[in-house]
Amino acid sequence: MSINSSKFDKIRNMLNGKRVLVAFSGGVDSTVLAHIAKETAVDTRLLTIDSITFPRSELNAAVSIAAELGIELQIIQVDELSNKDLVRNPVDRCYHCKKELSSVWLKAAEDIGMDLVVEGTNASEMDGHRPGVKALEESGVMSPFRDAGVTKDEIRTYAREVGLSVADRPSMACLSSRFPYGTEITEDRVRIIDIVEREIKETFGIECVRARFHGDLVRVEVGREERKKLLDESKLDELHELAKKAGFKYVTLDAFGYRTGAMNETLES
Repeated sequence: MSINSSKFDKIRNMLNGKRVLVAFSGGVDSTVLAHIAKETAVDTRLLTIDSITFPRSELNAAVSIAAELGIELQIIQVDELSNKDLVRNPVDRCYHCKKELSSVWLKAAEDIGMDLVVEGTNASEMDGHRPGVKALEESGVMSPFRDAGVTKDEIRTYAREVGLSVADRPSMACLSSRFPYGTEITEDRVRIIDIVEREIKETFGIECVRARFHGDLVRVEVGREERKKLLDESKLDELHELAKKAGFKYVTLDAFGYRTGAMNETLES
């Protein structure tokens, strides 16, 4: 796949001559956006939100990738679980989450004299249930990839062409996305989900995993091409034991594997 240079030129024009704060997770989207900002903007800073719903491994990766980019990174701690609208986990949970995060990003930008706050939502993420996009639009935080029509595949292609280490890094969503709507999100529940995902990655060498919380049961999704890594008796036994050790009574392996927005399937008519 080749890059549509006109799309990326649109983004450069958006950022040209500006002081830009990038909402930074260390994923491929925010990393490519930061790379473009660094080569185009007058000044570029990165801001990562450290919260209970952001896996420790992802925070460590964000620090490492910021160093790779050579851009100053600020980390701000946010207690997301103090937000009752997020904790009760309604269907529009992402709206409340992005609303709060946007206010933190914008305040940080104001404090250091930045002109724009940008984040990495792309054109491939506009289908389906996306309440977080509404919050971003209301706040004034910019989504250059979305506005320029840049897809996830184009972002990955750009990352490969400029030699970024994150080009093939699996997508990651906050740990709140592991809970069915209406299921209360608590610190203990988030921690055991994080433990299960981390242990699966470390034990089986799996890159893409989601541990979906269903009470006493955890439903494990792994990348479709990685399912074979778990399909023998001894590995299934290991999976069972590590989930029980984390605090679950039952564990099931999702036959279909990982897909974006699995918890939104209950909303489909």
